[in-house]
Amino acid sequence: MSMLHTTFLALALAWAGMTALALAMERHYEQLTGALELPQLHRRLLRGAAVLLLPTSLLLCLASWGCSVGVTSWIGLLSVGASGTATLLCIQPRWAGWMAISLILGAGMVCLIFEMG
Repeated sequence: MSMLHTTFLALALAWAGMTALALAMERHYEQLTGALELPQLHRRLLRGAAVLLLPTSLLLCLASWGCSVGVTSWIGLLSVGASGTATLLCIQPRWAGWMAISLILGAGMVCLIFEMG
């Protein structure tokens, strides 16, 4: 897998992880679903998803660039993911979850297509 594909996948995972963290908060969960209360199970699942997605993004960055540049680029990708999530939650909160899912699926498809070809 090329560095470009790895970066795109790491960005998608960072974005989805930041979205999961944001939706684990009652305020943003209410914006997305309209439910006034965040069930404890959903909160744990969203936090667990973030715990899996964010370190996976870090591992991809470390595999592509090595330690020093990998950590620096990962912090940049986290910033992009957090900014994108915050912007979507302000403008169109109901799109935030779909955007995170679409980015992961799109990045996975791109990686599969270029890996096979």
